Amino acid sequence: MVSGLREDGSPAYAVPTSLKVVVAGGLGAGKSTLVGSVSEITPLHTEEVYTTKDPRSGVRRSSTVTMDFGWLTFDEDLVLYLFSAPGQEGLWPLWDEVALGALGAIVLADTDRLHECFAAIDYFEQRGTPFLIAVNPFFGRQLFDLQTVRAALALRPGVPVVQCDVRDPRAGRELLVTLIEHVRTHTLAQAAV
Repeated sequence: MVSGLREDGSPAYAVPTSLKVVVAGGLGAGKSTLVGSVSEITPLHTEEVYTTKDPRSGVRRSSTVTMDFGWLTFDEDLVLYLFSAPGQEGLWPLWDEVALGALGAIVLADTDRLHECFAAIDYFEQRGTPFLIAVNPFFGRQLFDLQTVRAALALRPGVPVVQCDVRDPRAGRELLVTLIEHVRTHTLAQAAV
C-alpha cells in the first residue's frame, strides 16, 4: 500500500459518510439540550439566558441565540452533524444557512406551546426536507397524547410523531435513528414518483 491506498487503487480505510441534521422548534423547546445530550464532543453553544422564570418550574430557562453544533458517530462510516436552528422569530432568516444541505430535521415540541412548532413545520414542508416531530415531555409531564399533537399540528400523513426526553442520550440516539429511517422512506417514495 502507498499513501493509504490498496493495490487496486481503492482507499485502505473507510471514508465516513457525513450527514447534516437540523434541530428546530420553539424558544426553549430543548434544542440545545438534545444536541448536548447526544454529541460526542462538547457542543459549540451560543446562548442567551432568559430574564424571566418558567411559569411551570420557577427556574430560569436558556435559549439559543444563533445555533448549537455537535456530532455523533454511529459507526466508523456514518457521522451525523447536528445543528440547532434559532427559536427567536427575529433570527429565522438564519435558518437558510443552518439548514443548507441538511438530510432531515427534528422539530421539538413542548405541548404547552405547540403553536411555536408551526414556523419550523412550514419551513421544512416548503423545502421538501423530511422531518419528524419529537414531543419533549417537560418535567415528566405531557399535556396531550401523540395523536392529539399530530391533529393539532395538522401534519401530513407519514410524518413521525414520537416522544423523546431530550436529556436522555439513549433516547436522543433512538430519535436520530427514527429520523434516518424516515428520511430513507421519504427518499425512496420520492424516487418512485
